[in-house]
Parts: sequence; C-alpha cells; structure tokens
Amino acid sequence: MDTNNIIHPFPPLYNKNSDTLILGSFPSVKSRETMFFYGHPQNRFWKVIAGIYNDKLPLSIEEKKSIILNHNLALWDSIHSCTITGSSDSSVKNVVPNDISGIINGSKINRIFCNGTLSYTMYMKYIYPTTRLTAVKLPSTSPANAAYSLEKLISEWKSLNKCTIES
Repeated sequence: MDTNNIIHPFPPLYNKNSDTLILGSFPSVKSRETMFFYGHPQNRFWKVIAGIYNDKLPLSIEEKKSIILNHNLALWDSIHSCTITGSSDSSVKNVVPNDISGIINGSKINRIFCNGTLSYTMYMKYIYPTTRLTAVKLPSTSPANAAYSLEKLISEWKSLNKCTIES
C-alpha cells in the first residue's frame, strides 16, 4: 500500500451555535473518497451519535450534517496534513496540525472531545498549547477498536451530554 503525504480534503462542520467540538485524527481513505467525516461503513461513529441522542441513524451526508448541527456539535480533525499509509493511524508521520481557531472564534465551542488516542495525542501536542481548552479522550469508533462493542462505545460517548470540561 502506498504511503502518501495528504492534505485534509474537506472543511470542518460547525455553525455559530456549536458548543462541543469532536475531533478525529485524519480522514480514512473512505472518508476522503466520500469527502465527509466517518465515511467507512464499518466505522461506528454515526451509530454512536444516533444512540446518544436517540435519533434515527443518519444515512445521507445531509442527514449526518443535520444530526451534528441540531445537537450543537462540531466535527473536525486534529491533523491538517500528514504522511499516511492507507487509513492506518500507526503509520501517521510528518504531521501538520489543523488550526481550530476559526471554529472556536465562529462558534460557542467550550468543550472538546477526541475520537481516539491519535486525535487526543495530536491535539494535546500541537493544538492545546494555543487553545488551552482541555480535551477528553473518548474510545475510537473505528472498526479497528474491537475492544469496544457498540453498546460500550455509546455508554462512554454519553459523556458528550454529561460533563462540563474544566479549562
């Protein structure tokens, strides 16, 4: 499989009412093909979000945008560009972080959650020193995270609704 330096190909999703930012690490091959977040059919992100809010599973990109924005969420990734082999987090090198200041300044973001370890590590290393907003690391919704059942993921991710993060 080829290793390529890739620039994040699509914009963040947020609006002026977004108060909670969910950061992934970098879009998978499937997400880059669909030009939207969590595009791999085996990724459980959309099932988790629907489960947390007791909503219908969003299928189209428009439905996915609606569920995020209707719950005052925002989506983006920690990494702007990197060298990556396929979709493998363990292969990520030469990271350039995303600048999230536009999201923070254009919304009400006061809480940040990271989808998995790589997102959290990149956020804390590159972005936290600028924002000073503490992030919460949540278990990855990736199909590679076989240690977590869908039910366990939903249970852990319910913290999106429960906590206020101390800065």
